[in-house]
Amino acid sequence: MLLVFPALMAYAAFSDLFTMTISNWISVLLVIAFVGAALLVGMPAAQIGLHLACGLAVLALTFALFCFGWIGGGDAKLAATTAVWMGFEHLAEYGLGAALIGGALTLAILQFRRWPLPGWARARDWTMRLHDKDNGVPYGMALAAAGLALYPETGLFLRALAA
Repeated sequence: MLLVFPALMAYAAFSDLFTMTISNWISVLLVIAFVGAALLVGMPAAQIGLHLACGLAVLALTFALFCFGWIGGGDAKLAATTAVWMGFEHLAEYGLGAALIGGALTLAILQFRRWPLPGWARARDWTMRLHDKDNGVPYGMALAAAGLALYPETGLFLRALAA
């Protein structure tokens, strides 16, 4: 049970890196897995509701950012579903962590795009996509990394260890 969140987050991060997309099924499965895990560890219904409300609040914010073209739709949904797992108690830490990791990732990719690609890298679609200055940044990697870093501190994780 404790491995569902890390496995899905890793999959989302690598999917974003290699395809610049995060499938909807990942976000849906993350929410379903949270509810299932929360019920298994005996989390009170009110607390589960607060976690779901946290995700809904983040979805509203990230959907607005998506509408302005500032983030991708997959990133918006991944941030929201990760917020479900973090809850309001870790939301600020998650946002700060994602921003810092995302900033470093963005700077690294901008630098990467300044260098010419060697032949072996040009033969791979994902490196060409990542190198293309007209493409965005696979921010799902930063969202996943921030979520994974905080996961061991979440109430769900700690309850699961105690159970």
